[in-house]
Amino acid sequence: MEENQENKDLEQNVQEPVMNENVQENTDNLADKEENTDKNRRNIFSRKKDKEKSKLQEKEAEIEKLKAEKAELNDRFLRLFSEFDNYKKRVSKEKLDLIATASEKVLVNLLPVIDDFERAIAANEKADNIDSIKEGFNLIYNKLLQMMKRFDVEEIQAKGEEFNTDFHEAVTHFPAQKEEDKGKVIDVTEKGYKLKDKVIRYAKVVVGQ
Repeated sequence: MEENQENKDLEQNVQEPVMNENVQENTDNLADKEENTDKNRRNIFSRKKDKEKSKLQEKEAEIEKLKAEKAELNDRFLRLFSEFDNYKKRVSKEKLDLIATASEKVLVNLLPVIDDFERAIAANEKADNIDSIKEGFNLIYNKLLQMMKRFDVEEIQAKGEEFNTDFHEAVTHFPAQKEEDKGKVIDVTEKGYKLKDKVIRYAKVVVGQ
């Protein structure tokens, strides 16, 4: 009996260190697991933080890019606006200059006609031949008509034409002697003229009815 008891005590004494070692091992394993878990959590958190930081950097880079594009567009807009403003000023000045000098060319071409009239007046004071006076006036008149043609000014055809309010202004109506003259211009009291296709003076006419 005593021997059995001693054996049991011995066996218990042997098992207790083994159990203690197992408990310690389990505790160490648990501690290692907890440490690994903490490391994993820290790694996950760190990766998440790095990802968010990377996204933030991308957003900041995109914002800087947009700011640069906006500044470039503003600069281009200001340059274009300035160029357009200068263009408007230049065109306005050219128009004013054109208006101011538009009559210069016509007047320069009229001066020789005035010279001819002055010479004719001086010559007529001593002239006895009426035919030479008439010829001189006809020459000056034809010279004036040629000058008008150079400036694309032409007479509006009226007499014998159908009355047309686009070119004619009726000053009166008169009974037509012929049936075919009704609605037509039978006389012109003042000639009309066109500058190219623009009427600069309507022909004042008498219309048959």
